[in-house]
Amino acid sequence: MSDGSFFRCSESYARKYLRNVLGWSERRATRAAKKVPENVDEVLQEAFIREAYIIRNFNIPAELRVNTDQTQVVYQQGNKTTWNEVGAAQVPTIGLEEKRAFTLVPSISASGEVLPMQAIYGGKTDGSCPSRKSPSYADAQKLGIRFLPSKTDTYWSTHETMHDLVDNIIAPYFDAQKKKLGKKERQFSLWKIDCWSVHKSEKFRSWMKTNHPYIIILFVPGCCTGLWQPLDVGIQRVMKLSIKRSSHRDLVEEISTQLDADPNCSPNIETSVKVVRNRSVRWLVNAMKDISDPAFVRKVCDTYTT
Repeated sequence: MSDGSFFRCSESYARKYLRNVLGWSERRATRAAKKVPENVDEVLQEAFIREAYIIRNFNIPAELRVNTDQTQVVYQQGNKTTWNEVGAAQVPTIGLEEKRAFTLVPSISASGEVLPMQAIYGGKTDGSCPSRKSPSYADAQKLGIRFLPSKTDTYWSTHETMHDLVDNIIAPYFDAQKKKLGKKERQFSLWKIDCWSVHKSEKFRSWMKTNHPYIIILFVPGCCTGLWQPLDVGIQRVMKLSIKRSSHRDLVEEISTQLDADPNCSPNIETSVKVVRNRSVRWLVNAMKDISDPAFVRKVCDTYTT
């Protein structure tokens, strides 16, 4: 300031200014609650008994029990809350209607290990995936993260990407754990996944029986993923928060660099698919590191299976 002192725009100051001077309040986007089966308690009890039966009868240790889920990651990470005039009927938020995204497929074991992730990007060729020159790409390779094109017009998983997931992530993990535990190759493993159409299809189940006969698939009951799947809420909430923070950090760095070069400029945020897609590599590396806490993962798994 002119007298040589410094002014710090704290969060509390910003909130008071928005409320008292501008007359704004914090507004939140709303959505309908997810529906669950009317007999949800009975459904979950049956799911628990089924899982306990498999674990006991096939003598499956925690190291050989894996949960895999799929989640959408949008390129422009916005927020469901913003500041606007009190009583405003229409409250737009940045990123809320962002449609550009990719599919992230994380997996965890009941023993607390985070398996390598699979990321699926919409497009026909490897050119639809992040560049090998992307920030943190070498770190992603060390963590075993796989970047795949969907080879379709969407970014959703397909039979082909599911085969890649099992052949290059799930099965190698189980094989390594069997060797570590001194188990025979014919030791059964348990893989808990959503009852999604591709997973339930005869085509995929037949492929699994032929190529990976010692992996037992256990489906999460329909409309119960948030109640019975450890990854869905217990892990993904932390993972998505990490991704959002990494995305926000990229924006702050981009704007700060422009302002350092020219304090009077109007910062321009790059939102092209190529740029944000390459940035996603670092988001995933940071997210995988943030959730790789064995005690945390074990606690989540215990919570969702008891």
